[in-house]
Amino acid sequence: MLFRKAILTEQQVVCSYDDRPRELCPHIIGHSKSGEEVVLAWQFAGESSGKLPQWRCLRLAQVSAISLRKGRWHEGGSHRTEQTCVSAIDLDINIHVRKRR
Repeated sequence: MLFRKAILTEQQVVCSYDDRPRELCPHIIGHSKSGEEVVLAWQFAGESSGKLPQWRCLRLAQVSAISLRKGRWHEGGSHRTEQTCVSAIDLDINIHVRKRR
């Protein structure tokens, strides 16, 4: 799974979602309350229906044309609210990757 590899290696993801090109850095991957595989990612470029940069919750079944690339790791500012995208976390960059270093 490329999103998992992107988190483990802190690589950017370029993909298509909702027929829009997206450039993002995935932070948490797992499953939503309804059981769908989802990723919480910081979208820093590409297209969006809202302003960028911004946190995005993507349903992985709807992501296509995925590729990884090296580049600066992007993340949002302060976390003022608890994320609700991923209810069952499989991999979190802040817990499973960075705390091991």
